[in-house]
Amino acid sequence: MELRALRYFVTVADELHFGRAAERLHIAQPAVSQQIARLERELGVRLLDRSPRRVRLTAAGRRVLDAARTTLAAANQVQLAAQQVMTTVRIGTAAGMTARLERGIDALRARAPEFDVVLVDLPVEVRLNALRQGELDLALTRGARSVPGLTVLPTWTERLFAVVSKHHPAAQRSAVGLADLAGDTLRVPAHEHDTVVAALRDAGLHRRAGRPTGTLQDTIVEVGSEPRSWTVLPADQVAEIRSSRVRAIPLEPAITITGCIVVGAENAGNAAECAVAAFRDDATG
Repeated sequence: MELRALRYFVTVADELHFGRAAERLHIAQPAVSQQIARLERELGVRLLDRSPRRVRLTAAGRRVLDAARTTLAAANQVQLAAQQVMTTVRIGTAAGMTARLERGIDALRARAPEFDVVLVDLPVEVRLNALRQGELDLALTRGARSVPGLTVLPTWTERLFAVVSKHHPAAQRSAVGLADLAGDTLRVPAHEHDTVVAALRDAGLHRRAGRPTGTLQDTIVEVGSEPRSWTVLPADQVAEIRSSRVRAIPLEPAITITGCIVVGAENAGNAAECAVAAFRDDATG
């Protein structure tokens, strides 16, 4: 049974006239008659009494009409729900991505102006779990290589900077090496701890980091208050530092970290490719 046939039947029942129903439906009258006849055959009952002068509902037709209206209303709700899912994008993110998010969302809207964005700021593990549970459509993260049950799509690259107190001996240098900082206390925000430490280990720094700090803002305050401590931040986070108590210095040799779009394995298709295109380096400046 097709929804089209139910729609034709409801329109004829409203008009009680095949010609006027065909006009409302913008189709030829014979097509309406054929669909109604097919529906009657499928249901095994006569829905309409037809005569040269008038059309009227049979008793069975009146019963079916109520059910047909309910079915069409439910189908419309399904369509609206599907459109809502398609036009709302729930993005898991974290502190220090403001500029990239703004430019990436602008790039997404250039491709699909009608969609709505919901940003959800969560710690990385919570962010990935929310993605697994279908509470997010995609997540932005740094340093992920593989995540069980999810698809990781490398998207952009950021240089890492050492951030030190303005009173640190290296504060006025144009670049600094990891060896120059090896004797100082490394402070890393808890939500970035594993990612940053892994990047530094890959670059040859095997000394353990100090205790994980709290938020990014807390870390900046702690480093600014301790002349022999330091932290490591990607370029996008460095751009959001507002404290005058610290200095950000490029690491030399350069160390980079990869930013990724993470999606559910079942969603790694056109939508994910669109997101990657929006947030990659050449799309976001």
